[in-house]
Amino acid sequence: MNKTLNPDSPLSRIKLFFTFFDSRWEDLTRENWKKTVYRDFSAGLIVAMTAIPMAMGFAMAMGMRPEHGIIAGALACVIGRTFGGSKYQVYGPTAAFIPVIASLIAKYGPAGGGDFATAHGFLVLVSILSGIVLIVMGIYGFGRYAKHVPNSIIVGFTIGIATAIALTNLEDILGIESFSDLLGQDEDIKGGILHNFYLASQNLDKINLWSIFLGALTFGLTKLLLRISIFIPGPVIAMGTATILSATFLADKNIILVKDIYGTIPNNFFAFTAPTLPGLNGSVILDILFFVVAIVFVSGVESILCSSMADKLAGNKKTPFNPDKEFFGQGMVQIFTPMVQGFPCTGALARTATSIKAGAQTPLAGYFKAVLKLTMAFFLAQYLELIPMACIGGILVWVASNMIKPSEIKEIKHLGKFEFSMMVYTAVMVPLTDFLTGVLSALIIYFLVKNVFKKKKSAPEA
Repeated sequence: MNKTLNPDSPLSRIKLFFTFFDSRWEDLTRENWKKTVYRDFSAGLIVAMTAIPMAMGFAMAMGMRPEHGIIAGALACVIGRTFGGSKYQVYGPTAAFIPVIASLIAKYGPAGGGDFATAHGFLVLVSILSGIVLIVMGIYGFGRYAKHVPNSIIVGFTIGIATAIALTNLEDILGIESFSDLLGQDEDIKGGILHNFYLASQNLDKINLWSIFLGALTFGLTKLLLRISIFIPGPVIAMGTATILSATFLADKNIILVKDIYGTIPNNFFAFTAPTLPGLNGSVILDILFFVVAIVFVSGVESILCSSMADKLAGNKKTPFNPDKEFFGQGMVQIFTPMVQGFPCTGALARTATSIKAGAQTPLAGYFKAVLKLTMAFFLAQYLELIPMACIGGILVWVASNMIKPSEIKEIKHLGKFEFSMMVYTAVMVPLTDFLTGVLSALIIYFLVKNVFKKKKSAPEA
């Protein structure tokens, strides 16, 4: 008597998760393989060129080094395309992780009295724990629950993160190297948004107008070129133009470059980073719980959101993405990527959309993107360190501006006053407090109010 496994059992899921050639490859056939491979290669090339400056910017905003963003984006894409649940998703550094990772690095790194190696090792530890949690969630079918996060809170969270990114990049665009240098004390950009904004306002006399010009040029040129065509690598051209200007006509204008902050960017990218525990006490245990929950939440919600968006954008009429396999893939990304000089990554909405618009059809596009990104970065490393920090700020403000979509805000507004108020609450609380406090408090309020109204409606009239 043959026994067949229940397709919804954990054992069936594990078997599926380790199946490489599954439904994600159904669009690659013997008849169309040449055309499909060419389209995937073209999409991978476009995304790789766009991803290098963005990955560097995200890494620096997190308190990491520029090359860490390049490594993380490439490695996460390879692992995610191998074990993830979407045909189209592009993995890499994302804006949603900036406040999470930046707060960890600030607390356990030099700004908090520690050192960067300890902070990075601690990040590796909490990321590995997060990966294990995500894998267990995928095996036991938790992927479907991520879809229950209200859209009003997701949109509010996105707006809040965008606001935080824009405001915390003031020092780069204004040409201020670091507030700690200006104030003569150990207080860098590590407080809340209001704290950082206050410090910026106290140092308006240190502003470099040429830095503002380069930041605005990078922002405007990127936006303009990508509006003309998605096939134009806007961020690369904008950053290249600003870098040439800073090295020639503006060479004597005291513009801060990447090398002034981070030194030389090496091209021996891969090195093992071991997990470390900076002494075990109550505070560290609470931080472990906080960061694990934060990484799991961002990984789960953003990857499911990105996968769903990708299917719609690509007009996928065949097998949809698998949320449980996506959780499993996210777990693998969070376990292995940080151990090789990287950090936590997830599905990247903007790069996934770019990949699809550029013609991507199968996971091959992600593999091409990873290889091409590392290849270009290897040969360009000596030039990447010459990029003005104002350009990095300009790129990140461009990212932030793309995160806020008027159409999504209108859609939430049509859902009613309560949904709209929850969006506004989340958008305000995320930058004012921290990412997890803002989102979790919003979720608690949302479901409490919904349950109260449900009981009132279902209660029989006297």
